[in-house]
Amino acid sequence: MKVTFKIWRQDNVNSKGGFKSYEVDGLTEDMSFLEALDHLNERLVQRDEKVIAYEYDCREGVCGQCGVFINGRAHGPHDHMTTCQLHMRSFKDGETVVVEPWRATAFPVIKDLVVDRSAFDRIIEQGGYISSKTGTAAEANAILVGKEVADKAMDAAACIGCGACVATCKNASAVLFTAAKINHLNSLPQGRQEADKRVIEMTGQMELEGFGSCTFTGACEVECPEGISITNIAEMNARRAKAKWLG
Repeated sequence: MKVTFKIWRQDNVNSKGGFKSYEVDGLTEDMSFLEALDHLNERLVQRDEKVIAYEYDCREGVCGQCGVFINGRAHGPHDHMTTCQLHMRSFKDGETVVVEPWRATAFPVIKDLVVDRSAFDRIIEQGGYISSKTGTAAEANAILVGKEVADKAMDAAACIGCGACVATCKNASAVLFTAAKINHLNSLPQGRQEADKRVIEMTGQMELEGFGSCTFTGACEVECPEGISITNIAEMNARRAKAKWLG
């Protein structure tokens, strides 16, 4: 199998980037997309050329590190799938595959396909946790949580922080990510003590990071590999309005 990769190359955040094409043969349909990039990088090493920088970790669709745009779509052509779960059988022999990094002011390009998503970390630092004194936490099964509440919290907790929601949004909004992290904890008994503080401070940090506003088009939900619902955004907005009113 042979394809032409048209890949965005950029040395650092301050340099001007551009696309460069690489014709790659020797691929198989059973190769994952990242294995195909590994194969290309091996060829580049042999030619004493700079390898393509891209992120990955688990390669199992769990960590959220591997996200890129493939042929104009976050994570590639399939719904509810991360880049590392994509296989070359999704492309035709001889096809040109365009690969580029997430595009958002809050996600500056570090190198090639790698972007700085530390803005997400700073949002989490403002409330993506619960406070509990060491040694005093109750046994988990002693805290009763209704199935509907547990299911709702777990659906929100499924967010892997890949950034596809931001990259695919025309406004580069991070509200789906932020809402998922807030609603996960605010739905559970362990998180209610700091619920109002959490929603105010996490949304405040989100705005400070330079993400765009949400116009509720739903593109984020479509491209989210975990299929997290935009109803989380509506709930977060309601929680924030209530917290400010009580505040």
